[in-house]
Amino acid sequence: MAEAEAGAGLPNSDWMSRLPEQLQHVCLWNLAIPGSHDTMSYDLDINSSIMEPDQLRPMSNVPCVRHLVYSWAQTQEVNICKQLDEGVRFFDLRIAHKESDPTRLYFYHGLSTRSDVETVLRAVNDWAGRHPKEILILALSHFKETKEQVHEKLINFIKTLFGEKLLPRTEGQNHPTLKSCWDSGRHVIISDSFSMNNHPELWKSITYFYGNTMVPSKVRSALDDKLRDHRPDNVFFVCGLNLTLPENLEALKHVVFFWRTFKVLILKSLPELLDWTKAQTPGAGDMRVNIIASDLVDKDDFSSTVIKLNDKILHR
Repeated sequence: MAEAEAGAGLPNSDWMSRLPEQLQHVCLWNLAIPGSHDTMSYDLDINSSIMEPDQLRPMSNVPCVRHLVYSWAQTQEVNICKQLDEGVRFFDLRIAHKESDPTRLYFYHGLSTRSDVETVLRAVNDWAGRHPKEILILALSHFKETKEQVHEKLINFIKTLFGEKLLPRTEGQNHPTLKSCWDSGRHVIISDSFSMNNHPELWKSITYFYGNTMVPSKVRSALDDKLRDHRPDNVFFVCGLNLTLPENLEALKHVVFFWRTFKVLILKSLPELLDWTKAQTPGAGDMRVNIIASDLVDKDDFSSTVIKLNDKILHR
């Protein structure tokens, strides 16, 4: 897959570089940052050897079942470079290893992607090279069927590819700001949930709060509860606006409606979830947000809504 070139002059393609000087000295986890949930789900392979949920796997050879899984697993419509141009700076990247392709890793959500991990990361690195003042946060997680030696190969590739752009977690302990990243030239942050992660260049898993429900009002309530009771200090964290299918047979109740797709329900829920977003405030302290992630990040001015929250810091 050839990722699209970054769009020149798009309103949010360089939003971090245009923030007022006061915000350039705010710690990155006290800024409001747009993120994408299941970033790579625009690129799913309908013929994937990987299929979830497990309840549908016995029917994986039935074409209509594959089409159902595809329609419910696709939560993004634009590629990762266009998401970057939209202003997204946090990426939820779920990694999988296929037995049929032992030398490469892929992304997945319900199905695996057509594009391998190395191809996509090269496109991200190219974009980062053209936008040196934009801080990118890549969260690698899940690692389905991934062996330790394959993970080590990926990490060595990442370190070689991004090189001096990588901000190590040791430097992150010093409360990184936009200005400190610009001065050091380090503006790519990689978090890694693999259990054997012993690399100082990589950050530990980033906490991701979500509602675990298909009901937007319950997503809002769940995020409020998490911010009130479990908000972490001095580290990145995510509030996910995403709807979530149940992990049991109840999921089939949603999926079997052939005339609906997940995207239809996401679009219907976005206005209510963005109303919640508009009421939030970034910064240190209770009930303050940091990264806010969504499905369909190119819809309803999602990124602009999150970025605008930073104005509240200036007016406090």
